[in-house]
Parts: sequence; C-alpha cells; structure tokens
Amino acid sequence: MDYIEDCSDERHKSFCIYCGCAESSAPVSRDHVPTKGILLEPYPRNLPTVTVCRACNGGFSLDEEYLIAFLGAVLAGTTDPAAQKLPAASRILGRNESLKSLIDRARQECPSFGDEKQLIWMPDLERVRRVIVKNSRGHAFYEFGEPMLTEPASASAVPLQVLSDGQRTAFEHVDAGPGWPEVGSRMMTRLMSGHNLKDGWVVVQEGVYRYAVFQDDGIVVRTILHEYLATEVLWE
Repeated sequence: MDYIEDCSDERHKSFCIYCGCAESSAPVSRDHVPTKGILLEPYPRNLPTVTVCRACNGGFSLDEEYLIAFLGAVLAGTTDPAAQKLPAASRILGRNESLKSLIDRARQECPSFGDEKQLIWMPDLERVRRVIVKNSRGHAFYEFGEPMLTEPASASAVPLQVLSDGQRTAFEHVDAGPGWPEVGSRMMTRLMSGHNLKDGWVVVQEGVYRYAVFQDDGIVVRTILHEYLATEVLWE
C-alpha cells in the first residue's frame, strides 16, 4: 500500500479509539486494521495501523483468532490445519485443539443435488461482530480521523453468495455523497489522488481485503474479506 500522511485533527489522537481512555494514562501500542492474520503473506507494505491502549489491543486477540480460524475453515472446507489457504488459520488450528473442535461442531452437512452434500457453517456471530466493529472503528479513524466511540447502530456480516444480484450491486456501490472528508484526512487525499482506491474501495490486498468508508446519514464502513465475507457497520 502507498503511505499517506495523516493531517487530520490532532485533538482526536490523544485517546484510545476503542475505549476512549487518555493515552497519557495507559500504555499504548499500534494495532493493525484490518487484523493482520486475515491477510496473506507476504503482507503489503504500509498496512494501516492506529494507536490504541495496550489493554484494548490485547483484549480482542481471542475473538480475532476465532474469526481467522473460522474464516480459514470455511474457505478450505475443513478445519484440517494442513489444508488451510490462510497461513494464520493453519497456525491457529494446529495449536488450538479446543478452538478446532468448537469450529468443527459449527459445521453441518446438508443434502444438495444428487449425492452431493452442502456445507453449512454456523459462526458465533457475536465474536465475529466484535472483530468487525473493532476493525471498522480503525478504518473510520484511519481514513476520516473520526473516532467512533459509541456503539454502532448496526453491524452485519454475511457471505457474498447469499446476496441477490441487486443486493450485491448495492453493497459494492460506494457513494461518498455531496460532502467531502475533512481536509488533511487520508480519505480526502485518496479522493484527490486515487491512492489504493478502486471504485471507492481501499484495496489492502487484492482479492483478500478491501474496505470502504463513507458518509451516508452517519459513518458507514464496509469490508470484503477474501471476496467471501461482506460486512457493514453503521454509526448514525
């Protein structure tokens, strides 16, 4: 990814964007947004990061591992560590037998055409939600300089394949509306220069992760993971 300097409001950079605690009152660290394990190796350069308190950075680890492992199992069609397409999922499933068993129990086989079986995966949606909201907070702040400290009005995650053609088209369409982002924000720079921007989407890794942040009666953050999972988080 191209490096883009952030010149947004400095007053928004003195506290953790996840919990709101002052950076002067707690140890801080850098958090990758998106969660790095979702991506493929070698990782792109200049991955987006945000400064957060150390407690929050570590507080999402178990849910992030769950999402990575679950997504990896779905993409591979199995929890077998050796069959994973996602390196981080292979490592997690290889060392965490209890999580592997948990995900195995979420796998169901349903009759399909002929003798074929269709795999249905039933994730823990609350754990998935916590990760996508965390990443969406990071995307909103990284691109707009806007800390989203309140709970979102909505947060959803669905496989792209369950969307109708009309729903898919509407989801893919990113309309920035009449208003422009704050001068000095990364998204303002992207809109003027086109850096890593494709049809309104910021491409972190082609075919692996892209996100869109825009204003539509609030802040909307959409992501697509491995061209499989579509997420949307809205703050009003």
